[in-house]
Order: sequence, then structure tokens, then C-alpha cells
Amino acid sequence: MSTKYIVRQPIKDLENHIVGYEIQYYGENQAFGGEDAAANDFAAADTIYNFLTLNTDKLLRGKLHFMTFTTTLLMKKTPRLFDKNELVIQIDDSVIIHPLAMHMIQQYAREGYQIAVNEFQFAPRYLAMLDSIDYIKLNFQTMQDLTLKNIIEIAHSMDKKCIAVGIDREELYQRAVKLGVDAVEGTLVAEKMAQKTHNSGYLQSNFFRLMVAVIRDEPNVEEIEQIISVDATLTYGLLRIANSRYFSLRSKVTNVRQAIMTIGLNELKQWVYLLSASNAENHMDESAEEFLRLSLMRAHFCSSLTNYAKQLPITKSDAYLMGMFSTLNYLIDAPLEEILKQIPLCQEVKDALLHHSGRSGMLYDLALCYERADWAQIDRLAGELGIQANLLTSLYFSCMEDVNRIWRDITQASGEPPILEEEQQES
Repeated sequence: MSTKYIVRQPIKDLENHIVGYEIQYYGENQAFGGEDAAANDFAAADTIYNFLTLNTDKLLRGKLHFMTFTTTLLMKKTPRLFDKNELVIQIDDSVIIHPLAMHMIQQYAREGYQIAVNEFQFAPRYLAMLDSIDYIKLNFQTMQDLTLKNIIEIAHSMDKKCIAVGIDREELYQRAVKLGVDAVEGTLVAEKMAQKTHNSGYLQSNFFRLMVAVIRDEPNVEEIEQIISVDATLTYGLLRIANSRYFSLRSKVTNVRQAIMTIGLNELKQWVYLLSASNAENHMDESAEEFLRLSLMRAHFCSSLTNYAKQLPITKSDAYLMGMFSTLNYLIDAPLEEILKQIPLCQEVKDALLHHSGRSGMLYDLALCYERADWAQIDRLAGELGIQANLLTSLYFSCMEDVNRIWRDITQASGEPPILEEEQQES
């Protein structure tokens, strides 16, 4: 059986807010269109169907998810595995020219599912189905501006939304903006930073959990460590303090537990109070929150990959920090090189983050390529690292499940700051 990969990529509006994710899968379904296309189609659909059946809860959480369905997957009623409020059924030309498949699409639309069309064309069969669709996806790498402009104007006149796909460089992004699309998707979009960065980019609800933990009569160091370790900016700030001249250290502090023990709970409590004062005037936007979540996902994925990669010069803990700190330049208003000078990360991790060099850089690049659905590079890097490629999808979704659970715990925390001991005494 050939390797399969399944990954999700963000779709963002022009204000850099995530409107949904596209679920992309690769592997067995690449057999479509072979000499025995029908048999291959069914075999591929079976594999995808079985995987989706086992992973629906991991795949769809909260946002809209765009997923391409072949005729065979539609016939197997695969869309009904998902909540219609979280799924957009995406189709391409092979479905549009299939009478039975189109009948099923119209039925799903009547049931309340949203429909998207990949690489919309100015052709009668596409125009005839406009009433049944909600999203039109346009390939900005292959289509001319005049054609794009006409399609976008028609779509907007019928209250349809247009998504520009294949946006992998700034020139294409600016074309999409100029032509008035509603959302964009592509490797540049996944990495594009918010226009305004924050110098207090920690997640507010997570910070409140930390405040509650540090003001307990008997603070639990393990609980405090867990809270700080899932937040890139809190981890970075704590490591900076623990390695400052104030503590006159003979050896460098390289992880959260060491940092807590080095500065002590009293100093930690004061640091949290100072952060709470600065937080009163700063509120995290959705983009910064998304980068925090991305850093947590990368930390878990890089850490998991160390269990299988051969001849790595870094530890599991180093790999975790590598993923965690990969988005700091989006959360802190400074170049990543300057940020990393402030903390004693091992040189291999710094070289990986800054120059993508060495085997650590290969591990980091593998995580990035998986995010981008760069299938050829995934195969190459996995092979060079000695990782069995067929492990990657299960590892990725296991990490996603962990991150979803952690994120749910964080964001369900109380949105109100706790009453501090000083406030209790004043009252």
C-alpha cells in the first residue's frame, strides 16, 4: 500500500482572519485516472473513507473545513460523517460532468451543506450550477486577470464568495486583493504574519490560569510548568528572566522547570503580576492567537518526530522548543535572530530556525512541509531522516488531537482575571 498524507491548510480573509481550513489528502487517491480508473477510484475512496471515519473528531473542530469529494466518496455518503455546519463539500470537474454525482450535490445543498467548486471555469456546465454553490475557488497561478475579474463580479452579484488558491508569493496575493476576492489560500497565506504584531502575545485565558496557579496557598510547580509550556511567549519570557544577570547563573537554564526552580515562586509571582498590569492595556487579536496555536502544534509535532528520526543532534525537549519558538517573530516585534540571542537554545536549534541547516533543520523543514502539503519534500525529508513516511499522518493527527484538547482546556478557562490577594485584603 502506498503512503498517504492528510493535512489541513488555512484559508484566510483579507484581514488575515482564518475563515476555515482545507483538508488535503495525498497518496492512494493519486491512483485516480490510471489504466483501471474505476477500480483505483474505489480502492482509494475506501482508504480515505476508513481514515476519515476514524478521525472525524480530530479533523473538524470549530471552523469551516473544505474537503474535496470524488464521485465515489459522494456515493459512499462520506459527507454525512461530518456536521453540515462545519463542512464545505468541495468538488472538481470529474464530479460536475457526472450526472449522478451532480444530482447528489444538489441533494446535499438542499440539506443545508455548503458547496465549493475547485478551479471554476467560464463554461456552461459551471454557470448552470451556480444556484447550488456557495464558494468559487479560483487558481491565480493559471487564470488571466480579465477572466478572474468577470467570474468574481458574477459570483458577487449572486452572493457567492470567491477564494483565490495557489497564493505562494506576494505578487499573487496583491493580485487577489486588487481583484476583490473574499479569501485566499496557499503557502504564503499560511505563513503571512499579521500586519500588527504584539509585544504581549500570550493567550489571555491561559495567562489567567497561570495567575490562579501562582496565587494558590501551595502552588503546584508541575501545574505551573504545564501552563507556561504551552505558550510560546510565556516560555520565552520566563527563560529570559531565569538567564538574566540578576540570578548570576553559572550554567544556563534551558527548560521551563529549571527556570521556575531558579527564580523561585516569589519572583515568579511578581513576574506574573507585572505581566497582568501590561495585559490590562493589550488584547490579543485573532492572528496572534492563531500563531500561538501554530507554535504549539509545531512543538508537539517536532517533538513526536524525534522518536523516529535517526542521528538527531538534539533532544526531544530541544525539538519541542524549536517548534514552540518558530513563530516568535510574529508574536514579538523583533527579528527572530535578535529574539533567539536572548535565550540559551542549543546552537543546532538556532541554526535550524534561522538557516534550516543540519539534521535539526531537516526535522524542522519536515514539519513545515507537512503544514504546506508539499508532498515531494515530505517524502524526501522523511527518507533522509530515516522516518517511515506512512507514520506521518497518524503522528500529525495525534498531535492535533493533543493540541485541540490543550487548547480547549485553555480557552474554556474563565475569561475573568482572578481576585488577587492584595485586592481581597483591600475589600
